Amino acid sequence: MNIVVSSSRRITRGFTLIELMVVLVIIGVLAALIVPNVLDRADDARVTAAKTDVGNLMQALKLYKLDNQRYPAGAQGLQALVAKPTVDPVPGNWKPYLDKLPTDPWGGSYQYLNPGIKGEVDVLSLGADGKPGGEGKDADIGSWQ
Repeated sequence: MNIVVSSSRRITRGFTLIELMVVLVIIGVLAALIVPNVLDRADDARVTAAKTDVGNLMQALKLYKLDNQRYPAGAQGLQALVAKPTVDPVPGNWKPYLDKLPTDPWGGSYQYLNPGIKGEVDVLSLGADGKPGGEGKDADIGSWQ
């Protein structure tokens, strides 16, 4: 009696260095095409958020004026929408108009001007650079827009 044992060899094949390099080059090209578009969208989103915040602050200021017959003084600033002002003139019908003051999308504070330069009062963000003026993402975003 003969016992025949057949053994089968499995050949495992991996990826070659050339195949891996081709895949990495393809991923690199795709990233180079997609990443700039995604970064531009982030800047657009920040500008849109700042415009929305400025609009909300202007609405709160209009409610303040309806209750108190005037906008907060320049010295009172936007803080007058959150806490009753202690600086003259102190309004008679004050109530909280906002829970808290927002910060702009770049981490800065919104500016309040009374009297305003472009309107009766102005609310603005100084943009990404935090400086007056600028272009593109560094441009000021204000209530006059």
